Amino acid sequence: MIWQKLKDLFGGEAKVAEVFQEEWIALLKQNVPLYARLPEELRLRLHERIAHFISTVRFEGCGGLELTEAMILTVAAQACLLVVHREGKPYPLLSAVYLYPTTFSSVRKRVGANGIITEGEVRRLGESSGWGTVVLAWDSVTQGARHIDDGDNVTFHEFAHQLDREDGTTDGAPALASGAAYRTWSRVFHANYADFLQQTEEGRKTVLDAYGATNPAEFFAVATETFFEKPQQLYQERPDLYKELMKFYHLDPREWMG
Repeated sequence: MIWQKLKDLFGGEAKVAEVFQEEWIALLKQNVPLYARLPEELRLRLHERIAHFISTVRFEGCGGLELTEAMILTVAAQACLLVVHREGKPYPLLSAVYLYPTTFSSVRKRVGANGIITEGEVRRLGESSGWGTVVLAWDSVTQGARHIDDGDNVTFHEFAHQLDREDGTTDGAPALASGAAYRTWSRVFHANYADFLQQTEEGRKTVLDAYGATNPAEFFAVATETFFEKPQQLYQERPDLYKELMKFYHLDPREWMG
């Protein structure tokens, strides 16, 4: 099993720098062009996070997909960029990543006005659950990774949902360091979300994808995609939101996406 092989390799006593192969670096530069733009120091830090991530999160192929090292490393590199400066387990609540070859079916429950619950099947590119799993369509992962400046990255999106959920609720407010940080986040986030809803209702195009108007959780996930792939545009359009994301992720993508 390819995931178990990587897990055993990263879980050994050797330092990550000693086991992180040159062919993997070349692979990441090809599959994740954003990786090639990172400063060397940040890339080395990212290698450490990738190793810890693969050691603690199970990968499984679904729908006939046979996993490869390239698939695991491509997902892990993008997921870990969001938590590159975090200590300890990259995603404490996450236990498994499931990869499908393409869009997959998921059951969605809806509660009607009369309280009746209905279920329907929907097609998805990605899904982040409260049960410690992320499900991704591999073709969408590769598409999102290779187009680094379109603000559309399903891996960033779904792992942002995982971060959002760490404080117990998926509401657009991830776990923050202090009450003061929450108050500032709430003020900035809700002001930008309200303004974004108004612009979307008026049919005005913004740097943020209209899907972010679905609810606050989707707004945070879409903002994360935009932060990493259209940082300069987001900063120009919504500087206070950009600064909050910069404080949360401890990164400023404008430095490598200039």
